[in-house]
Amino acid sequence: MSNITHKNADTSIALPVIGLTFFAIASGFLMSLIPLSLSYFGISSSLTPWLASVFYFGLLLGATCIQKVIKYFGHRRAFILFLSVVAITVVVMLLLPNPIIWLTARFVAGMAIAGVFVVVESWLLMADCPKKRVKRLGLYMVALYGGSAAGQLAISVFGTQGIQPYLVVLGLLFLATLAPLVLRSGQPVSETLQRINRKEMRYINRPAIIGCIVSGLLLGPIYGLMPLYLSQSTAFSGHTGLLMASVILGGMAVQPLASALSTRMSKSLLMAIFCLLGCIAVMGILESSSLLMMASSLLLLGASSFALYPIAITLASDTLPIEKMVAVTELMLLCYSVGSVLGPLMATVFTAADDGLVVYLGVCLLATCIYMLIKSMAAISSGQKPIVG
Repeated sequence: MSNITHKNADTSIALPVIGLTFFAIASGFLMSLIPLSLSYFGISSSLTPWLASVFYFGLLLGATCIQKVIKYFGHRRAFILFLSVVAITVVVMLLLPNPIIWLTARFVAGMAIAGVFVVVESWLLMADCPKKRVKRLGLYMVALYGGSAAGQLAISVFGTQGIQPYLVVLGLLFLATLAPLVLRSGQPVSETLQRINRKEMRYINRPAIIGCIVSGLLLGPIYGLMPLYLSQSTAFSGHTGLLMASVILGGMAVQPLASALSTRMSKSLLMAIFCLLGCIAVMGILESSSLLMMASSLLLLGASSFALYPIAITLASDTLPIEKMVAVTELMLLCYSVGSVLGPLMATVFTAADDGLVVYLGVCLLATCIYMLIKSMAAISSGQKPIVG
């Protein structure tokens, strides 16, 4: 066992989880706040899909250069740096409410948030066995989606108009930064981090890569366009915060189940099952006649959509050593970001119809379900054990 494996087996996960929780609340609130507050700042709502796409384009570019930052600063100080940059972009948006400035700020924020994700994910994946990695990543997803759900509920508490909601976001980002400032021990060893070479790229499971891309294709529009869809295109526009919270709560609630099942069955088959559930959720949204049915369908949509990324990233990391964890999380985030950049723009093709966004999500889920079923059946027919992804 390598030296880094021995040292990182005992790394503390309290610091990244605490910081991530406050960050997730701030980020979840901000993602829904931005499209709903454009009119207050005199910015056209037509900028909404571009704000979402430029953010994820920043996420994509950020995912290509994070390892060098982490190796130079270490996980803890890199975490502080990335959170501080996100806070600065919010301040700039408040001081300069201009479309070009906001697009630039969201691009920079995307790069910084890519850093936050890679820091926390690689920190938690630096465990000495796959089972522990799955449990840690499940905890990460619960903190991320639980915080995001709380952020959606903040819409009802603080509203979407004026400067106050943005000041709340800044306060939450400050609390997130306090965790790495106060807790200084337990970070992983960063000096021996290694990149993934071209030969190793061939051994990364293809369904893992597709799962991350599709996760972006789904979550990009869900975060960037769903709040506007719910507030303008449904009979439940007065409950946008509650319905968005249902999506995120579904993603949070499914994590323990996804973690448990991913060590007991084929991960590609598991992703196929969740995509099928997502298709059922889409039909429920289209046929919803009551608030309860809509909330339940969105809960199921969140569970299916948010389950894909953690399953895919653990599938990708199953055969790699700890020294490669930052590199593989960087690669998987890059795949996710490609989907997130394309997702909001692709979804606009469907927006001619009243429920175009939901139809788009259904098409993505159905196509992925078929692909994952084919891959899992091919793995079984080739003689692989069912537990192999």
